[in-house]
Amino acid sequence: MNANASIDAPARQRTTAAPLLEVRGLTVAYGKAQVVHDVAFHVRRGEFAVLLGRNGAGKTTILQAISALLPKRGGQLTFAGADVSANDAPEMVRAGVIHVLEGHRVFTSLSVEDNLLLGTFARNRRGDRTKLARVYDLFPVLAERRHLQASRLSGGQQQILAVAQGVIGEPKLLILDEPSRGLAPIVVDQILQVARQLCDAGIAVLLVEQLVREALKYADYCYLLETGRIVGEGTSSEVQGGDALQRAFLGH
Repeated sequence: MNANASIDAPARQRTTAAPLLEVRGLTVAYGKAQVVHDVAFHVRRGEFAVLLGRNGAGKTTILQAISALLPKRGGQLTFAGADVSANDAPEMVRAGVIHVLEGHRVFTSLSVEDNLLLGTFARNRRGDRTKLARVYDLFPVLAERRHLQASRLSGGQQQILAVAQGVIGEPKLLILDEPSRGLAPIVVDQILQVARQLCDAGIAVLLVEQLVREALKYADYCYLLETGRIVGEGTSSEVQGGDALQRAFLGH
């Protein structure tokens, strides 16, 4: 990535809505090796926030600590006004935090529609078919392939299905970890467009992404990470013109 390249980011102002997720003093370690250092940030309701940084900067680790997939060494998490620092992963899902992991994590032996119905279990555990119409409207390619076995989808279609599983669970905060990996640009654009639509409808999105240009095109607010620490933040238009973006990716 050329940190000096022109990035056409919109001049969005940060929403004044109350913070939905607040992270304070987050510390994460693998054994004796501390990889996330006293990280603090927040995501507001209806906001599209993105964590940017080089590989190994700690982005995925932060996401997994938030959704309780990794233990935290220290710090406090507040979600929708409640302290969720001690919550386990199922409790975070029930609270409204749905995490779409990196990679095409779908049940390949099931049909597209059955995969989506499993996604509804995240919040109500009833396989609610009434939620399908909205998801098919957001992702028409899945409607066309609803009865197809997921193993027969392309890699990009499987990633769309994984994101749709998260969306159908009706999150308050949707966490997306590098949805672009291995995908064609047109598919990436489709996924990020839907994420933008969700934010416009009041859902918060927290994205980790290596494609900086695409992330800044859709995001409202950015946090820049370097070696497990936040080294800069701002709106998309502010971040693209600052030195912190170059430092976060090039280390100087």
